[in-house]
Amino acid sequence: MSDDSIQFGTDGWRARIGEGYTFANLRRVAAAAAVYYRDHADGAARGIVIGHDQRFLAREMAEAAAEVVAAHGVPVWLTKGATPTPVISYSVLARKAAGAINLTASHNPPEDLGFKVRDATGGALAPAALTLLEARIPAPGEEIGRVDLAEALQSGAVRLFDPAPDYRAYVATRVDLDRIARAGIRVAYDPMWGAGIGWLEWLLGPGARTRFLAIHAERNPSFPEMSRPEPIPPNTDALARHVRATGADVGIANDGDADRIGVMDEAGGFVNQLQVYGLLAYYMLKVRGERGAIIKTLSTTSTLELLGARYGVPVHETGVGFKYVGPKMLETDAMLGGEESGGFAFRGLPERDGLLVALALLDLMIQTGRKPSELLADYYAEVGGVWHYQRRDVRFREADRAAVRARLDAAEPTELGGVPVARIDRRDGYKYWFADQGWMLIRFSGTEPLMRVYTETPRADAVQAFLDAGLRLAGVEA
Repeated sequence: MSDDSIQFGTDGWRARIGEGYTFANLRRVAAAAAVYYRDHADGAARGIVIGHDQRFLAREMAEAAAEVVAAHGVPVWLTKGATPTPVISYSVLARKAAGAINLTASHNPPEDLGFKVRDATGGALAPAALTLLEARIPAPGEEIGRVDLAEALQSGAVRLFDPAPDYRAYVATRVDLDRIARAGIRVAYDPMWGAGIGWLEWLLGPGARTRFLAIHAERNPSFPEMSRPEPIPPNTDALARHVRATGADVGIANDGDADRIGVMDEAGGFVNQLQVYGLLAYYMLKVRGERGAIIKTLSTTSTLELLGARYGVPVHETGVGFKYVGPKMLETDAMLGGEESGGFAFRGLPERDGLLVALALLDLMIQTGRKPSELLADYYAEVGGVWHYQRRDVRFREADRAAVRARLDAAEPTELGGVPVARIDRRDGYKYWFADQGWMLIRFSGTEPLMRVYTETPRADAVQAFLDAGLRLAGVEA
């Protein structure tokens, strides 16, 4: 792929800094976004929000994007500093803007930077809108209009703003911040050197008895002690040790832009993302007594269907990515939306919010008086037993991608791992369902030669067999 090639994935554009991600390419994508917002979203009247995370060159890229967008006649609200993704998204609603550009590579390696685009709801652009935007990317070498940032600030075409007060007011309508602050919970916290640094403490306010015992809480774009700021093992190993060393009641990690969450129980054991989603649904349905649809991607937990049936709420399954989850949340006025990667959203803002989810989980502990491990046991009692989940990521040669896909397209297995296959879903990857609502899923990365094999099942002894069967089906070696 040439350095001028721009390829959008499930949540925008991402590339390696200095190779594909250059100022020249950034300006091309910013110009396309400006034209999209101006021509399709009343951007000239409403303006857009531009923010960024803590990564190398993220601030400079955000400023460069603001110069281009302003030159195309779209006013810009530019955050004053590094800002979590959910705060940027809520700022769209608070400012009644046409959308947002967010310069972040989220949980990806330190060499990367990204370009996320959001619509007037604060959520991801729907696939059709993203296609329109991509079609407007200028050719390499084409002149891109821009206005000097100092001039744009002086004229008001770009306005600096602090998004924090509006976001805190929003969070206060979703959870009782005073109750959480008074509770005195000890939270081992890892913001993973990212945009979440200091935000949870600030949301609870000075004098809070609940304490965040933080590690990796200063900016470091190289993300030492982890391969990437993704809140899953082994990147959370330091947090697990920190939980045990401090005797914390719970461990919480946010990824590099604080839209995803990782959770450790009181013993430093990892609570996987499917379990976290189950606990959030349990909190909303049983503890808070709220009702509404639940939206899940096909890579997340089937226990939500079991819980939804118990409480009489619909559960809808979408393709992977919040560009599918967000629109479905709005369509159904959903109570919750989420995905396997640890991103979850609440009614009102169809965007992943690792900060609000962290506070909701603390509130669940406070209102029930239960530890994380006890809450998991309570949840599994609600759904009729323990479920088991695992994922394997396997690399292959890019030259073999077509052959691997062809094998999976042709495969019609009647059993996997010795268990009969009830049906096959090829909407977004290859999902093989079993009669007990367990499943095995195979999906490909859209940007690299990587295959993911997932399984969730009530059969503890079948997990490895299902994963092995998926690899054999694809003809790929682990």
